[in-house]
Amino acid sequence: MGGDGLDASPDPIASAILLERLAERRPDATERIAADPMLRQALVAVGGASAWLGRVCVTDPAALDVLSGLSDPDRAALTDSLGTAAGNDLGRAKRLGLLHIAARDLLGLDPVDVVATRLSALAADLLERAYLAAGPEEAPMGVIGMGKLGGGELNYASDIDIVLVCGPDSAPDRLGTEVRRFLDLARSAWRIDLDLRPEGRAGPTARSLASFEAYWERWAHTWEFQALLKSRAVAGDMALGERFERAAAAKVWGRPFGADELAEVRRNKARVEEVVIRRGLDRLEVKRGWGGIRDIEFAVQLLQLVHGRADSRLRARSTLDAISALAGGGYVRDTDASSLSEAYRFLRRVEHRLQLREDQQIHTLPTDSSGRDRLARSLGYRDRTGTTATAGFDSDLRRHQATVRAIHERLFFRPLLEAFTAAADAGHTRHALTEDAVSARLAAFGFADAERTRQAVAELTRGLSRSSQLMEQALPVLFEWLSQSPDPDRGLLGLRTLAGGTHSRGRLIALCRESPDGARQLCRLLGTGPRFARDLQHHPDLLDLLASGEFLVERSREDLASRLGSSLAWRSGESGLATGLRLFTRAESLRIASRDVLGLDPIEDTAAALTHLADVVLTEVVDRLGSGLPFAVVGMGRLGAAEMAYGSDLDLLFIHDVPGGRAGEAASAEAEAVVAGLARILGGETPATGLYRVDLGLRPEGRQGPTSRSLDAYETYYRRWALPWERQALLKARFVAGDPALGRRFSSLVERYLWETPFGPDQVLEIRRTKARMERERVPAGEDPAFHLKLGPGSLSDVEWTVQLLQLQHSVPATGTRQALHALVDSGALGAEDASVLAEAYRFCERTRNRLHLVGDNPGDSLPGQGPALAGLARSLGTTPTELREEYRRRARRARRVVERLFYGAPGPVDEAHTATFRPR
Repeated sequence: MGGDGLDASPDPIASAILLERLAERRPDATERIAADPMLRQALVAVGGASAWLGRVCVTDPAALDVLSGLSDPDRAALTDSLGTAAGNDLGRAKRLGLLHIAARDLLGLDPVDVVATRLSALAADLLERAYLAAGPEEAPMGVIGMGKLGGGELNYASDIDIVLVCGPDSAPDRLGTEVRRFLDLARSAWRIDLDLRPEGRAGPTARSLASFEAYWERWAHTWEFQALLKSRAVAGDMALGERFERAAAAKVWGRPFGADELAEVRRNKARVEEVVIRRGLDRLEVKRGWGGIRDIEFAVQLLQLVHGRADSRLRARSTLDAISALAGGGYVRDTDASSLSEAYRFLRRVEHRLQLREDQQIHTLPTDSSGRDRLARSLGYRDRTGTTATAGFDSDLRRHQATVRAIHERLFFRPLLEAFTAAADAGHTRHALTEDAVSARLAAFGFADAERTRQAVAELTRGLSRSSQLMEQALPVLFEWLSQSPDPDRGLLGLRTLAGGTHSRGRLIALCRESPDGARQLCRLLGTGPRFARDLQHHPDLLDLLASGEFLVERSREDLASRLGSSLAWRSGESGLATGLRLFTRAESLRIASRDVLGLDPIEDTAAALTHLADVVLTEVVDRLGSGLPFAVVGMGRLGAAEMAYGSDLDLLFIHDVPGGRAGEAASAEAEAVVAGLARILGGETPATGLYRVDLGLRPEGRQGPTSRSLDAYETYYRRWALPWERQALLKARFVAGDPALGRRFSSLVERYLWETPFGPDQVLEIRRTKARMERERVPAGEDPAFHLKLGPGSLSDVEWTVQLLQLQHSVPATGTRQALHALVDSGALGAEDASVLAEAYRFCERTRNRLHLVGDNPGDSLPGQGPALAGLARSLGTTPTELREEYRRRARRARRVVERLFYGAPGPVDEAHTATFRPR
């Protein structure tokens, strides 16, 4: 018969033997094969892939007729053909049907999902023929397909999982006879498994629908409801079968799926895996092994059980249809759905090829090289330059298994499932919120502005539902998280803002789907202050980082500098630099604020982080601007003390050196140009585009003096003309950016100026007068001086000025307030109890002031007197409005008594200037 086409066979020798045997047994075979090229291709493919179907081709006279009709996939035509050929021999009908389906499969005429559908249809047809032959007139039954039959996903060697439902009036003795007759006939064609019926092998073979419902109501386990996902009437009394379908669906989707059910599904999956692992087959079995078919099916079915109650589109029986529905509803990423579908089709094709070999329920890969090679070739792999068919197959198999396992673990153990099942346990519905339900839900969760919030919910629901049905279900959970934030109404509006953004909506959905912790954190942030929604809308990529947890990772100064350098590497020009700095600074300051609000950092770490950010920005700007002469930036105030707050200005001094041979005026002009560039970049073209407010008021001569001076000019000024408050300000001087050598020289100059000359009584008096004048004049109009966190009695300035005066009086070097308090105690200049009182007041005011800047849009520095502003601030700090104001009074009063004694040198007010602090304008 020749060897043409045999090279396409996975086993050319087996194919050749089949053709030879046909020629020997069937005199007409040679002529028919020569006249029908597709018939020859089918025989070659079948002979090389399936020894048992090869035998069918040789022994059954109808085989060649079945293979001659491969171009017609019509199910009805095939059923009629099989009925004519096989008569009442259902086993023969099955063999011929499988031959037809397998041949089309092996020739690549049908994809794997169509193959599974055709196998399921063949089984249903044979069950129907067995049912009719059993004569069920007096005892009608509905034959319900379960498992792969119900899902339309049958394998070549699958058992058929069925349950039988009978009418309420069926006589038990007559019913038993009909059932036995039906099963005997059906088993002549296929292996029948009834173990999914209630009570398993101990239960009756058939029972009424009412009996099924009673069992489901009282005794069924979670795995039995999971099995009902695929139940489908396939034969027998279809009206009765369809009533079963409806009853099963009502029971599966009408019951809550809570934490116990979730745990049971996971335990069942673990038991399946343990069996395979004990047998050493976890990397060899494509069904139950690592990254196998069961990983896909269990993950998909679990998501169906959790979300299908609220979303009817997920109630698909087939795995591939369910994956598509889950992706369409936003329950899984599109990329994950695509990967799962591709892997499922691949693994099912592998399973099919294993079972075709000898019609056995095999799911384990061959370990011998010849078997592995034959399997690879039956799947279409061939030897190529540099690789073999087996190597190509193994590579694709490992890739699919690894992908499946990773997605399975992400979906099957997704924390969001716990959030949903907790809601189910609490009795919270996860159906779409109706208009009537919104008011009650909002009131229960503490949303105050009902009408505005109702509109926000309506917009949010419409917007998210178009993109993700999951989000519509998630809204009640999100409402609960928002209700725990300081301002639920603000949080909901922020959520709506993100949901309405073209670039943020998809990321918001992904965050809620993949990271419940991230979603809970987001709700807390959005309900704290407006900047979070605003900045996240401008930087939607941060939502991805919040989902992964990377957004909230603590970063060192070195890490910040490295990240800033990388983000600016491709930008050029002053405009590009300013844009890059703005994006980086806002994102990083948002990260710092988020860690603060979420309780990940104490106030000291927040201050340090804000300082590090300002330091690296200044360093980058100075390095980018460049200069031909040594140039240094010194931080003053909060920047110098490394105690930056959210609203802090950058108090700066600029120093330049005059190299030999350089004219002083030219060097000054060059330095002034650098300062102007830095101020331009940091300040932005408008306040909205600025990074920081730059304050040069602490330089010699204030606003009247040059912005940059030489080191010699600073030394002359401090020696001849500096006032006591300027000496005090230098306590916080710290080199920040520019030329390190020049910075060290300036620091040495400051050390000499600060500590070589004692701080005399006249200077102490001047500092006291300056402080009193500041308190009297600098509290802005409209702010409450008694509750002013920066300038009020016992507040930040009281602590800072007291500490700094003690430092100057006792020659105790330290840069920041907290560091200075420790140093003063260590030196004996300050008692531990006084230091503790001052430190507690300072910490309270600093934390409260920082949070005030996050909670409001344009806050001052006074505690709000009453109303929503105070309530939101207090809730953000974990207290009540009354307790917050009382705590301020208590801490400020104690601190003020210490200030009276240590700063003013008396137990009470000492002069008119001092008493004025208690009567500010």
